[in-house]
Amino acid sequence: MNAYSINIKKYIPLQSILLIGLFSILLNACNLNKKNNIATQQIPIIETSITLTEIQAKNANLAMAELTQRNISTVLKVNGNIDVPPQNMISISMPLGGYLKYTKLLPGMHISKGEIIATMEDQQYIQLQQDYLTTQSKLVFAEKEYVRQKELNQSKASSDKVYQQSESDYTTLKITLSALTEKLKLININPSNLNENNLSKSVNLYSPINGFVSKVNVNIGKYLSPTDVLFELVNPSDIHLNLKIFEKDLNKLSIGQKLLAYTNSQDHIKYPCTIILISKNFSGDHTAEVHCHFEKYDNTLIPGMYMNAEIETTNNNCYTLPEDAIVSYEGKNFIFVANTKNNNNFEMKEVQVGNKENNFIEILNSNVLLNQKIAIKGAYTLLMSLKNKSED
Repeated sequence: MNAYSINIKKYIPLQSILLIGLFSILLNACNLNKKNNIATQQIPIIETSITLTEIQAKNANLAMAELTQRNISTVLKVNGNIDVPPQNMISISMPLGGYLKYTKLLPGMHISKGEIIATMEDQQYIQLQQDYLTTQSKLVFAEKEYVRQKELNQSKASSDKVYQQSESDYTTLKITLSALTEKLKLININPSNLNENNLSKSVNLYSPINGFVSKVNVNIGKYLSPTDVLFELVNPSDIHLNLKIFEKDLNKLSIGQKLLAYTNSQDHIKYPCTIILISKNFSGDHTAEVHCHFEKYDNTLIPGMYMNAEIETTNNNCYTLPEDAIVSYEGKNFIFVANTKNNNNFEMKEVQVGNKENNFIEILNSNVLLNQKIAIKGAYTLLMSLKNKSED
């Protein structure tokens, strides 16, 4: 023992040292208790079991039932756009070319079948009409000459060569006239109404469908070749929905299957559709095209418009509960199961839920809940009772 230790014992009594140690222990214990209380306040704890009195059970208006099996449809959500089949999209051109003299068409304008949509003019139209009338006149003479030579040949008054030449001339002119007739029809001129007094340098183009104008590619005064497209017209009577379906979902669909389509801007308006065609080819992103027909046409639907769709796929027979039986707490779903020995005692159990339909919801972990009585009415009241019990 050194001198320093002797001095401490001399001036600090043993009782004081013990008191100081005891105080330090108590101070540490208080701090630990305080930390535990703070941690307890941060983590809310709720009991999972509650027992009601007879009066409480009656006032809660409880109803009990077991899990039931039913068909719940899976809803497949996809997207696509409004499309027009090739036979309903018409490109208008002038088969013989010419200058555009007149048109009033604008994109989006409605048109009727047979309506004049443009007027073209060109000197070749005059030449074509002239050739037709000239050939027609020559044919009349050639026919008479052919008949005359035929009669002379039968009586051996003319040679076979002269007769055959007249027959050839007559046949050639008939062919020429027939070809000119078709050319005139091609530019909408009726040959039967054509005569030397009504030749025209202008011809009209008519709409072949009822619909609307999709594109206008020309202006007045422009020369157009036979390959130039003047207008593009759309017949909306058979517009359809073109959906993009991923490869993994394609086997869930079938021709004739129903679906509901809607736009982003008006998602509350649903358009019933029917699947009419399922493509057998996949694109680079492993999607296939599925074509659907609108059951009722709406003129606000425009080709190219983006749309969403909900498709009910095959029904799954699964265990379900009414939606009222499930309560949410702390981001999880729970139900209340009755005690088999005490019907007024309930245990709160977590459940995993799946698809919903007609106010019923699929229970994914149904295997641990079979043959148990579950509160399908009054579950929220039981949850509030548990929370109040935990706060007391």
